[in-house]
Amino acid sequence: MVAGASVAGPALAHWLRRRGAEVTVVERAPELRPGGQAVDARGVAREVIGRMGLDAAVRAACTDTAGAHTVDADGQVLETFRADDDGGDGFIADIEILRGDLSQVLYDDTREGVEYIFGDRIAGLAQDADGVDVVFAGGDRRRFDLVVGADGLHSELRAMVFGPHERFLRHLGHVLAFYSVPNEFGLDRWLLEHQDQGSGRSVLLRPIQDATRAMAMFYLAAADFDVDHRDIAAQKALLRERMAGLGWSAPDVLAHLDDTPDFYLDQVAQVVMDRWSSGRVVLLGDAAFSSSPMSGQGTGLALVGAYVLAGELAAAGWDPGAGAARYESRMRPFVEANQEIGRLNARTRDVPGPDAEPLPDFTGEWFMELVGRAINGIELPDYAGVPDSAAPAGPPVTSPAGP
Repeated sequence: MVAGASVAGPALAHWLRRRGAEVTVVERAPELRPGGQAVDARGVAREVIGRMGLDAAVRAACTDTAGAHTVDADGQVLETFRADDDGGDGFIADIEILRGDLSQVLYDDTREGVEYIFGDRIAGLAQDADGVDVVFAGGDRRRFDLVVGADGLHSELRAMVFGPHERFLRHLGHVLAFYSVPNEFGLDRWLLEHQDQGSGRSVLLRPIQDATRAMAMFYLAAADFDVDHRDIAAQKALLRERMAGLGWSAPDVLAHLDDTPDFYLDQVAQVVMDRWSSGRVVLLGDAAFSSSPMSGQGTGLALVGAYVLAGELAAAGWDPGAGAARYESRMRPFVEANQEIGRLNARTRDVPGPDAEPLPDFTGEWFMELVGRAINGIELPDYAGVPDSAAPAGPPVTSPAGP
């Protein structure tokens, strides 16, 4: 079974079903969560989408962003980035889609062959050599061959099996907030961002498919961030306090803070772990190796990780130890390159101080090589000989058999 129905969970469900497994996905939210941050697919992640047969569906749901302008406090353009820069793998990726829209595409692709349980979560589990006994918060008890945690940065499953969050979370000194607002800013396929270098704050507006609305984002330096990630009122109060005085369109964006339907705020953080599996429990996506939004590659890691994990488990004859070991071996260099990108990008937004270390030379060959490893730095096996049916067979799972 899989915990989490955002991106990593449904992507894994797709590949597990194609490899012949029966799959259950549990999601604590009562339904799929709409909207969210715009996410990108670059390099090998685009190849995975193609192998899933979902390229057309994903592109149909994309934001269709033409590029990005950075602007000063008066709205004058300072720098321009285009979506076709670097072959579609640049700052604005060729495939850019709201997280909620990508989640919907993946859910629609798997809903007929996968059992989805919404409004519930894993409350406890116990594993032995042959399986995992799961207790759901709703009261059900079931047994599975394998449990995969794809439940995000603050993974409850990770805390349950591997230890408390503070052992694995690495705060990068910044906070990110985003929410949708009416498009009263004249956005037309171009993202706009204003950065205040002196305070480490920025406000960003990006177009979405619904031209009547836009997605607003705020970044702020906050090494002392200490707000419950589920306390929405406290988060909004923090954002208002820290963004006071920021120019350009920030006051107009903040004016919609109380009437937005999809507010989100959290620390910019990475998850760093020595291992992503323990017996018959495996972690995937942000739960295992969050690279932070500063990397621009969290979704790519989730999609590629799902492909590799399902393939390696099937290739190992569903032996969780052998499959998870190969999954970790293949993915770790790719993950580490993306986490390094995230840390470097976070440093560029740090508030400058007298004792701050100088930033590295991002025009050097070393950085281009790192970017290459972060986008394409993993070979995608074809898993020759492993079952691969593009059309899932059989009814939705109603028994605890299978991973």
